[in-house]
Amino acid sequence: MFYWFLKRVVAGPILRILFRPWVRGLDNLPSDGPAIIAGNHNHFMDSIFVPLLAPRPVVYLAKKDYFTGRGLKGTVTRWFFKLNNQLPMDRAGGSGSQASLESGLKVLREGNSLGIYPEGTRSPDGKLYRGRTGVARLVLESGAPVIPVAIIGTDKIQPAGRLIPKFRRVGIVFGSSMDFSKYEGLPTDRFLLRSVTDEIMYEIMRLSGQEYVDKYASTVKTKLLTSSKPKKADEPKPDDEQTQESAEAENHKARPESE
Repeated sequence: MFYWFLKRVVAGPILRILFRPWVRGLDNLPSDGPAIIAGNHNHFMDSIFVPLLAPRPVVYLAKKDYFTGRGLKGTVTRWFFKLNNQLPMDRAGGSGSQASLESGLKVLREGNSLGIYPEGTRSPDGKLYRGRTGVARLVLESGAPVIPVAIIGTDKIQPAGRLIPKFRRVGIVFGSSMDFSKYEGLPTDRFLLRSVTDEIMYEIMRLSGQEYVDKYASTVKTKLLTSSKPKKADEPKPDDEQTQESAEAENHKARPESE
């Protein structure tokens, strides 16, 4: 009830006036049944524009911090996300990430559409980065089709260092449904997970026209952060990409991300 009221009466009309969003490929969205909406991630408003333009509700996994705040602001934020079909997600890894995977699977088993960002975090520079294999786990365990989506223009809304957002046009492109039933029955090893993830990322890249970088966005963010700080002689070097990939494959924990 609140979801539709917010979309059609309160926030929806205002956002349509300010950002004049356009959309293509709505026919690619199934009218019912489970579906995984996998898209690029440039701004926190990505999770607002996709549900705004989609003809059916899209449930996103939002970072846990939005549900644990204190005081009046924390309470308002928590209830806003709950009433807006958002679910808390733990991105710390381990059992928390497994719980997030189960939350996503529950959404799909109930016949709903689940929105996730395979990159695991927002892009630091508008480029498309390597996907985390959590999306592949959701695909293979649920059997749900994947709808790749390109979110265009949100990286220009609020560039780094800008406090007041720009009101510019934003676009959403829904791609054709991707069916991974051909992998049914195969062992779910790290090679299959990576193959499925890369296939999804390629479609997102094709739709968005973004430059693809074969690194994790989180790694790039960490390096940017550490490079801006004075270096210490005893400061350990950040893990390289291979180390992170091996760790991810070893623990086989999903990391679907919203923010």
